[in-house]
Amino acid sequence: MDSDLRSIGELARASGLTVSALRFYDAAGVLVPAWVDPVTGYRRYTDDQVAPARLVAGLRRVGMPVAEIAQAVRAEPALVHRLLDTHLRRLEQGLADARREVSRLRSLLPADQPGITRLTLTGAALAAAVDAVRFAVGTDPTVPALTGVLFDVTDSGLELVATDRHRLAVATAEATVHGPAVRTLLPLDTVDALRHLLDASASASAGAGAGAGAGADRAVVELTVSGSSLVADVAGHELRATALPYDFPDYHALLPRSGAAGPTRRVPVDAEWLVTALRAGGPTVVREYAGRSLPVTVLGLGLPDRLRLLGPDDLPDPDDLPDPDRPGLAAGADRAGEDGTELRVGVNGEYLLDALDAAGGRHLTLELDSPLTPLTIRRPDDEGAFSILMPSRL
Repeated sequence: MDSDLRSIGELARASGLTVSALRFYDAAGVLVPAWVDPVTGYRRYTDDQVAPARLVAGLRRVGMPVAEIAQAVRAEPALVHRLLDTHLRRLEQGLADARREVSRLRSLLPADQPGITRLTLTGAALAAAVDAVRFAVGTDPTVPALTGVLFDVTDSGLELVATDRHRLAVATAEATVHGPAVRTLLPLDTVDALRHLLDASASASAGAGAGAGAGADRAVVELTVSGSSLVADVAGHELRATALPYDFPDYHALLPRSGAAGPTRRVPVDAEWLVTALRAGGPTVVREYAGRSLPVTVLGLGLPDRLRLLGPDDLPDPDDLPDPDRPGLAAGADRAGEDGTELRVGVNGEYLLDALDAAGGRHLTLELDSPLTPLTIRRPDDEGAFSILMPSRL
């Protein structure tokens, strides 16, 4: 019998768990050996226990509680997915709590002597950048770092970024910069006040004899950043603000690829047609998320230059497809169209409308690498302004 079984050391090497961890999970009733030698106490395991042991190792690495690991080992895949979703929400809440505590601790430390960064740009450039990102600002009070707009100042100019975790928007504005690179997270009410000031300045210039567009173009904005303070001077009108005391997340990993490593599919789209179709109640499919039935807008990006909205009749029923056996991948999500060239991606239709409205312009470009990667919406005449929508599982 012993020759048909694995030793605890062999299972440790096959699963990624340590020998001591396997002993612990035996004692906890999570992963019990198939046989224990009554004389030596040596544990023996079957080949069928390798996969559950690897699952335990992964759940252990992400910090899942032992009681939930015990559930997952004996559960159907659907329950394991729910346990993972619950644990992920727990981790996100813990991270939000940690960020708040770190911010509190920072406030207790003596302030460094901040450098001063000044930048000058046109009102039109700043207004356009604000309009391109505002829709993506988060509203969840448990994630306060996402409730503002990041002003990221570098030698090359100004980049504005906003995200609520489901979508991300980026816009650049040409600016003359004097001083060190700096990042400041402005509250949404400050951004809105600044945008109102830009409109008022443009209207005043128009009333003085210039057209509204010319007035906005001629208005000069000076931004001065020093530590957590920002002063905006718009044609002689001053706005003072204090940055949010949170660290904006690193968003660079989500940015679309460029150059030779660009997206797999770039499809030009008539934005007016797409907006009209979405507002007219274009086709959607219904999917279950966290126990709720939600509509999902499904886009088919084909070749050459073809975009269509897909309905339930265009997609296989998820229940008729095999389980892909990995979290976050919906059954059938990465299947191509009948011609083998169509990429299909599900998104929140309301978020897509917001992104289209913010982009402006009749002609836009949609970019996609796969149904499991973010969808990028950009204007072909402004590579520095784009938004990203996270995909919905189909």
